[in-house]
Amino acid sequence: MTTTQPSLDEATIGDSTTSRSRTSKRPVWMEKPNPFVQLVKFLALLISVALVIIPFWSIIATSIADQKTINDSGGGMVMWPKGVTLSAYASVLSGGVVTRAMIISILITVVGTLLSLVTTAGLAYWLSRPRAAGAKPMLLLVLGAVLFTPGIIPSYLVVRQLGLIDSWWSLILPVMVNAFNVIVMRAFFQDLPQELFESAALDGASSLTTLTRIVLPLSKAVLAVIGLFYAVSYWNAFFNALLYIQSSDKWPMALVLRTFVVNQTTIGGDQIGATEVLPPQLSLQMAILVIAIVPILVVYPFIQRHFAKGVLIGAVKG
Repeated sequence: MTTTQPSLDEATIGDSTTSRSRTSKRPVWMEKPNPFVQLVKFLALLISVALVIIPFWSIIATSIADQKTINDSGGGMVMWPKGVTLSAYASVLSGGVVTRAMIISILITVVGTLLSLVTTAGLAYWLSRPRAAGAKPMLLLVLGAVLFTPGIIPSYLVVRQLGLIDSWWSLILPVMVNAFNVIVMRAFFQDLPQELFESAALDGASSLTTLTRIVLPLSKAVLAVIGLFYAVSYWNAFFNALLYIQSSDKWPMALVLRTFVVNQTTIGGDQIGATEVLPPQLSLQMAILVIAIVPILVVYPFIQRHFAKGVLIGAVKG
């Protein structure tokens, strides 16, 4: 009995076919899930969206509800207002504490974000240069600031020593540079092609020219992300304002929100502007809450395309 051995060509073809079949198989995560898995994912996503949308919709609905709808709901939150009125927003934006606080918060957010971006970009660029004088000791200091944050009492003593108590600068200067944001921006600058810096040096460009003409135009993504982080931080500055701001006429929006919404303080006509008939208290409180939330939601779409790229900084190494 004789056995036929496969020829060399047949064996080679068989091995190559098996190899192609193994390499052509798609990874598990790229395969189309079965209908049950898709249904579970859809339900989980639907529940997550509902948990976010329903409370926010209830706040908006209550802010535009009239007195009769508030009374019919037992004085609580409203889901479907029968009578729609914008009197709460008209009263809140007609002057008084809320309008003044909103203007103060906008100024603090704009000025603080610009100053923070300038100082963070300058410090991160200095730390990203391999032969910059004093960069290594400063980097250790920045890393130490990430690990060891100052306490409340030392921070208050420093602010008081600088004469910043009851000043809007106390909400900007102590938090103007965030160590974590500096490290993120430094990593982004280090990933830029080094040939750009060498070419700029050969052309006689100074460090400031290189930063403003080359580095920053290529860093829109990281600037958008860090700028959003700073803006949200300044807009929601509550604890520092509670600690440093003593005059009620200098309150930012976060303190007004705490006073009228969290503490359930009654809102009078002298606080929101001259109005003949006050809307329901709950509608006024929810209108203040909406006004405090909307500005950040309005800004986000303009930087969304940069934000989607910026959040992946450092996640992929080429």
